[in-house]
Amino acid sequence: MSLHIVLHEPEIPANTGNIARTSAGTGTFLHLIHPLGFSTEDRMLKRAGCDYWPHVLIKHHESLDAFLADKKRENLYFVETTGSMPYSSCDYRDVTQDYYFIFGKETKGLPANIAKAYPERCIRLPQNDQVRSLNLSNAVAVVVYEALQQQSFPGLRY
Repeated sequence: MSLHIVLHEPEIPANTGNIARTSAGTGTFLHLIHPLGFSTEDRMLKRAGCDYWPHVLIKHHESLDAFLADKKRENLYFVETTGSMPYSSCDYRDVTQDYYFIFGKETKGLPANIAKAYPERCIRLPQNDQVRSLNLSNAVAVVVYEALQQQSFPGLRY
């Protein structure tokens, strides 16, 4: 099936543009959960995504609740600094499954109720205490490439 990058209320257009480029280059779907902190016509968003926008498989959602309404719990991974396990300890090898990696907004992360509702689905990227969190576009790339590596990079030049 597919890998899905889900951005909950992203705020920085350059991050979303960089993530769109990763999405286009890996064939992963990009889901944007509104409200966005910028216009999709923003020149920084377009510049960061360069000329790859026509290749981005993108879907917009009105809210996180609307997005989650029809998703299977076992296919959701909420990426948060307070996650209960490292992203690399999860098994993403089943290529017949969809995997959704949900990332929070740059300044606040995911809503607090998510960790309470999905404690076993919260994953993290290891880091030291010198920063609050890693850059969103970097974190997305790390997680997506871990899943792709486990699946032997399907459909990609290797």
